[in-house]
Amino acid sequence: MLKLNKMTDYAVVVLGQMARDPGRVRTAAVLSETTAIPLPTVSKLLKILAGVGLVTSHRGANGGYSVDRAAEQVTVADIVQAIDGPIALTACVDDSDGQQCEVSNSCPISGNWNRVNLAVRRALEDVTLADLLDPTEMFPLQPAPASARQSVTADS
Repeated sequence: MLKLNKMTDYAVVVLGQMARDPGRVRTAAVLSETTAIPLPTVSKLLKILAGVGLVTSHRGANGGYSVDRAAEQVTVADIVQAIDGPIALTACVDDSDGQQCEVSNSCPISGNWNRVNLAVRRALEDVTLADLLDPTEMFPLQPAPASARQSVTADS
């Protein structure tokens, strides 16, 4: 099973909460309370997200963190890469974390995973934080085909 880790899921939740009011500065404690994610986890996530520019850190008495980009400008790929690093399904893809597969010298598909890796990356780049906040944008409701509408009215 291909599965994102819990920290990535939490990052989406925190960013989603912040993206509902872009530019508003919030503390980690407030975000922890509104998302029900433990404060230490939110604090850690905010530091990571600030480090890659997905959130802005504000110092001082009224400090905290804000999202200054529109949710449409933040992709799921941005979030995954911020928390998990480069998107790589196996150790033999380009840009992997440097781990070598034990059988890479004799593997007939070594390096060919790049196509799959690229497809996954593109799919994650095609989904934005805004899509996750409003799933109807990602999966718009389609009107029922005319034949289905006719059978409903004929039965009435």
